[in-house]
Amino acid sequence: MFVDKAVIKIKAGDGGNGAVAFHREKYITSGGPDGGDGGKGGDIVFVVDTNLSTLNDFKYKRKYKAPNGSDGQGGRRNGKKAEDLIIKVPKGTIIRENESGVIMADMSTDDSFIAAKGGRGGWGNSHFATATRQTPRFAKPGTPGEEWEVTLELKLLADVGLLGFPNVGKSSFISVVSEAKPIIADYHFTTITPVLGVVSRGEGNSFVIADIPGLIEGASEGVGLGHAFLRHVDRCRMLVHIVDVAGSEGRDPKEDFEKINLELERFNPELSERPQIVVGNKIDLATDEQREEFRAYIEEKGYRYLEMCAPITEGTKEVVDAILEMLSTLPPVRQYESEEIPLETLLGKQNTGFEITVEDDVYIVEAPWLIRIICHTDLDDYESLQYFQRVLISSGIIDALREKGINEGDIVSIYDFEFEFMN
Repeated sequence: MFVDKAVIKIKAGDGGNGAVAFHREKYITSGGPDGGDGGKGGDIVFVVDTNLSTLNDFKYKRKYKAPNGSDGQGGRRNGKKAEDLIIKVPKGTIIRENESGVIMADMSTDDSFIAAKGGRGGWGNSHFATATRQTPRFAKPGTPGEEWEVTLELKLLADVGLLGFPNVGKSSFISVVSEAKPIIADYHFTTITPVLGVVSRGEGNSFVIADIPGLIEGASEGVGLGHAFLRHVDRCRMLVHIVDVAGSEGRDPKEDFEKINLELERFNPELSERPQIVVGNKIDLATDEQREEFRAYIEEKGYRYLEMCAPITEGTKEVVDAILEMLSTLPPVRQYESEEIPLETLLGKQNTGFEITVEDDVYIVEAPWLIRIICHTDLDDYESLQYFQRVLISSGIIDALREKGINEGDIVSIYDFEFEFMN
């Protein structure tokens, strides 16, 4: 089964807890703090597997969780970092945050993508020793790993998209110009999954072509099979629109041409502007009058028009040459830019409450909803830090710290993020 869309839940591993421990050795009655740090939780990492062509695996497994980091131990022994969880997807998969719909990554290159970061390990008490606080009896817990519900959407990486009503000859064409071997039969919807083929004319003269199946009138509204595959036209640099010029199915080729283009426009107006070559197929069944009338109709609309009889390869070389010529003038296959996840999505539906405790003059803020904000805060960027400060003010945390008696220069600890308080 061809599955090109799936919704899954991913959860990175939690960081291990820091340890509270003190050095113990013969003849040393009161050693200093030596609790180790917790280990980092495992990340959720997406990688491209070129052997995959469908999201079928995600139909049966919808929850993925990376392992947690190990807790720290005495003797300043840090906990072990957890292994990352690798999730393999086909090339061309778009990863979206499900609630907001924003694009997190486009897996159209060989680069991996960390979709959920593992929690940081908590500090052991050895980190908190100062001249005035020589025996800290507290450590930090590890932070939770990021958690998302994501939509995986496969958009095939093809230079050329084949369009046309069922049984107009798309499968025949792709089978004779490439190594692809789609099922070919004389009935509608023989092809029920997109078919990719590589057309090669020597070094530097090759392209990937996709047969988009089942596209009929009403496809953009869910009629037939085509609505499920229109997304695969989205990346194509150009389109080849194949029409049964003989009208052998009892349809008017002009109406077929207009109906398919209308479905493209309804699905995505940009697609109707995509460069397009029109190919009249089944010329062996058409009269000279039918052929010339359709040619005049298409050329009047400004499209380049060619003819072929795909099963016997008549005219197919000329079609491939025309495709190569047009591709040489077009930009590469489209890649999608990642987008910022909105603040309301980062906060989620969690209670934005918080708790402040004081341990050895350190003001510890517990607020689980802040973890995602911290993960997306660049500590080296001034504007990012200013944004984080505004969140602390608007949430009431700064006022609550003042009510607790905090003074300028005192330490505020929010998970593994520490700073000196400034009035």
